Amino acid sequence: MDTTPSTPNNTPVLDALAEVLQQRRHAAPDDSYVAALHYKGLNKILEKVGEEATETLLAAKDAEHGGLAERQALVAETADLWFHSLVMLSHLDMDHRDVLNELARRFGMSGHDEKAAREQ
Repeated sequence: MDTTPSTPNNTPVLDALAEVLQQRRHAAPDDSYVAALHYKGLNKILEKVGEEATETLLAAKDAEHGGLAERQALVAETADLWFHSLVMLSHLDMDHRDVLNELARRFGMSGHDEKAAREQ
């Protein structure tokens, strides 16, 4: 059974989001948050990725000993981090498939072995 989250029209969420990001990349900055980020450039996008990464780390600390609300906050912050990471990839003419392919390549490989291979 496929448990990949999908949109109401059964498109996998990451594929649908990649399409929206591509469409909005060239929209008017006043009409789209994504277009505004692209218009402001890579440094602004990276600033948002860093901000969301920090917020995700803080939410994780709260979730460690927190309850359902703290765990949901962590999920929300992680979604923000992923979203802004996808905007970053889009700005560089890349998308989630590049990341998924890299994860697939690493699948079944020891993390220690994978890290050692990168250091060579």
